[in-house]
Amino acid sequence: MSVRSETDLSQLRIDRDAAPRRRWLPWAALGVVVAAGIAVYPKARALLDERRAPEVEVARTAQVIPTSRGGSAHLPVLVASGYVIARKSSDVGVKVGGRIQTLDFEEGTRVRVGQIMARLEHADLDAQLAAAVAGVAEAETQLAQTIATRDEDLRQLERQRALARDGITTNQALTGAEATAQVSVSRVRTTEASIVSARARVRVIEESIENTNVRAPFNGVVIKKRAEVGETVSPFGVAGQSTREGGAIATIADLRELEVQTEVSENSLARLERGMPATVKLQAYQARSFSGRLREIFPSADRAKAIVEVRVSILDPDADVKPEMTASVTFEEPSALQQAQGRSRQGQRMPASGQNGANAPGKVVARGAGPTAQAPIVLVSKRAVTERDGQPAVWVVSNGRASRRSVALGPDRIDQVEVRSGLSPGEAVVLNPPADLADGGRVRVKGS
Repeated sequence: MSVRSETDLSQLRIDRDAAPRRRWLPWAALGVVVAAGIAVYPKARALLDERRAPEVEVARTAQVIPTSRGGSAHLPVLVASGYVIARKSSDVGVKVGGRIQTLDFEEGTRVRVGQIMARLEHADLDAQLAAAVAGVAEAETQLAQTIATRDEDLRQLERQRALARDGITTNQALTGAEATAQVSVSRVRTTEASIVSARARVRVIEESIENTNVRAPFNGVVIKKRAEVGETVSPFGVAGQSTREGGAIATIADLRELEVQTEVSENSLARLERGMPATVKLQAYQARSFSGRLREIFPSADRAKAIVEVRVSILDPDADVKPEMTASVTFEEPSALQQAQGRSRQGQRMPASGQNGANAPGKVVARGAGPTAQAPIVLVSKRAVTERDGQPAVWVVSNGRASRRSVALGPDRIDQVEVRSGLSPGEAVVLNPPADLADGGRVRVKGS
């Protein structure tokens, strides 16, 4: 037992070549971890706060600078939808019934005023015309015969009168000659009247033949073809052919004058006035816009729908603008210059008082002094406006935080509203602010 212990102790040696132990290394690693945690903690906390922040949709305020040189202020007043129509359009029909013999048009054909577009069969009228012309010739021949007879009877009457003066003939013979002469004169007048009547019949038949021609009432383009060769048409339509209205064979329109037919609510009618500018957009060409002007406000309303029809002229149409297209119209306020000119015209109509009119109530500014440019107008979406203690306010987003700001509002602009104070152009505002928004709190912007 003792021998084994001595042997075990003799095997114990100190390895002086082994590397010394580094007891400080775990503490250094722990320090690095703690330092990294301290450095990362603010960013992680900020990221966590951002993840917990409410997500909001923002929009930037817009700025509109009205011009003083006749340009539009581009301030929308009202938006309405309707359809493009031609100001001058007509369903061209026949005057008499018959079968179509020829059609000289197709859709898209340009026609001139008075141009023959179609012809109806009129062989029977041609025969009647020939008979009427022959009747005129016959009457003229009878006229020549009756004139010759009249002249002879008048000469015979003169001879009988001469014989009566000499006492050679009897009164009976003279009376007979006078009666015969009167009859001859009457026959001439009757024949002349028959000639006039025959010629009138010729004109009637010629007019009937002309009525078989369908002519264009004005310069335009055929936009719809309603009949084909061989069909029977009538001024009142034909049973079973509902595609034609009142015997119309075509619809033509003057495409140089196009307008939008739309309807507005009675509640919005006070915003509109005749002659105000508008912007027209077609559903087929959303990227393009056309200048327009309010031409007419109908004098009557539809009490069942509480709407009033208005017409907006398209000032710069091109070949892409076609009737029956769907269009939207944005009515805009008149420019500052147009408003000033309207006030000037009203002032010029007012009577001047005083010696030189210097203090006249309707005095107009001196020539060359035009209206000054208006201050820029800030517009914000109505969805961004909330109420705070009865006062309007908006949430403004800056550097990822939302702050509530009171504003002073002006008139409405369709889905926007003017901001008279409290906002600057280009600021980001929250649309449909959620109820859990905190003043100065962090928010997440959709799409960022």
